[in-house]
Amino acid sequence: MTRRALAALLPFAAILAGPGAALAAINEAYRPQDEFKLDPWFSIGPIEFNKAVFYVIVATALTCFSLVYVARRMQERPNRLQTAVESAFVLMRDNITRGNMDDRMAAKWFPFIGTIFLFLWFSNMLGYIPLPTNTEHTVDIFGVEVPSLALFAATANLSVPLVLTLVVWVSYHVEGIRAKGVVKYLANWIPAGVEGPARIPIFIIEVISHLVRLVSLSVRLFANILAGHLLILFMGGGLVVLLNLAVGLSVILGLITGVMAVAFFLFEVGLVATLQAFIFATLTAIYLGGAVAEEH
Repeated sequence: MTRRALAALLPFAAILAGPGAALAAINEAYRPQDEFKLDPWFSIGPIEFNKAVFYVIVATALTCFSLVYVARRMQERPNRLQTAVESAFVLMRDNITRGNMDDRMAAKWFPFIGTIFLFLWFSNMLGYIPLPTNTEHTVDIFGVEVPSLALFAATANLSVPLVLTLVVWVSYHVEGIRAKGVVKYLANWIPAGVEGPARIPIFIIEVISHLVRLVSLSVRLFANILAGHLLILFMGGGLVVLLNLAVGLSVILGLITGVMAVAFFLFEVGLVATLQAFIFATLTAIYLGGAVAEEH
């Protein structure tokens, strides 16, 4: 192997073979978790406004605006926007809603499920648009301190998915009780054919499974969006800053992780953002449909 090749491999060898030295040089002043810290912006009475509230308001406004805008501009010969909206409409109505409940239930709950899907989709997609919401680090523009650009999603804060999950959880229980009555609804939690004392532990397991849905439905969405943002943050330069390497090693590591950051970003925008909204809406339809089914 030539000297030039050895010289090119030395930086990689230093990163791989010297974890102890790298750990010793970690930049402890860099705190990546602060990117998700919710510092208060201002308060109106008991209501505190911060970064998460801002993203929720923007996602809600986009959801309402898109529905009203398209509804007022429907035409016999659809343009590209109307075609895309109609495709999303068919997905929400036929695949998500009607695919998991009867037509009567679908007509009743489609607006709710469709709104959840659109709100989560807008929330997730907003999370990958750099916006001036980082109040911890500001930029001086003509003497005015302006918040720096940041990537943040309302769904990367557990409180937002948890509130949506609570709404879904209460809704399908109420719907099941209204359709069957309390006794029959709870009795249907026990599968047909289970008799005798075995009914008690089966019922307890079913109760636990309904409580676990609160965790699984909310944490699945929260964890996927948060993990995606953390990967982009670290690959986009956070890892280089955290390790506090020498200039040469930082450049090489930055080039490698920069390519990975772009790949993660495209993957999150192209698949994860829409997929997580689809999964949440589909599970909502499944829970609502199951609550009124004869056996579930």
